[in-house]
Amino acid sequence: MAKKATGKGAKTERRGGDRRKSERRASGKSRKRPSPSTAGEAFISLLQSPLVADLVAVAATSALAALAEEGRSGASGSKRAGKAVKKAGKAAAAAVGRRLSEEIDEIKKASKAAKAGKAAKA
Repeated sequence: MAKKATGKGAKTERRGGDRRKSERRASGKSRKRPSPSTAGEAFISLLQSPLVADLVAVAATSALAALAEEGRSGASGSKRAGKAVKKAGKAAAAAVGRRLSEEIDEIKKASKAAKAGKAAKA
């Protein structure tokens, strides 16, 4: 079997595609993706924020309190320990939820106070 001959049409299509890319770059419409290091740095700075540190402390404290309340002893078996861990996780989640709602309420109050201050000046 003979190979199919390629004409100038195939080459011009490819060249046309190249021209479109160069035109797109020249017009400034190319998409820029954020670099992974930027997203990673943002995540690290979020983890280093005082609010996150406070939430972790609240969660750890409530989880330890729940475990201590359960009175886990070594002879009780793994089923009771599993239930205690579940209870500790639920307590930690509830404590974080309460702390976040307190923070949001404080932000709302500060926002209302700022709006009221601007309205009084106007």
